[in-house]
Amino acid sequence: MINKAFSFCCTCLLLLVSLFANAQENQNQNTETGPVNEFFRSNGKIYVIVGVLLIIFLGIVIFLIALDRKLTKLEQRENLHSK
Repeated sequence: MINKAFSFCCTCLLLLVSLFANAQENQNQNTETGPVNEFFRSNGKIYVIVGVLLIIFLGIVIFLIALDRKLTKLEQRENLHSK
């Protein structure tokens, strides 16, 4: 139970750090303009990039969830055999 709470707190902390970093970046420069962004937006390829990144991210998240479940089962099995 402590490990899950610790993982949740670390995840929230990292999300907040990235949110603050993104806010700081947006104050310093305008990321909406620029030749690369204009090229991707004009061709509609920005959505392809976002889609690919989303698929990769979801794949990693699903893999980690499955790995966590397997490890939990192994830990429970180990605890039963050690008693």
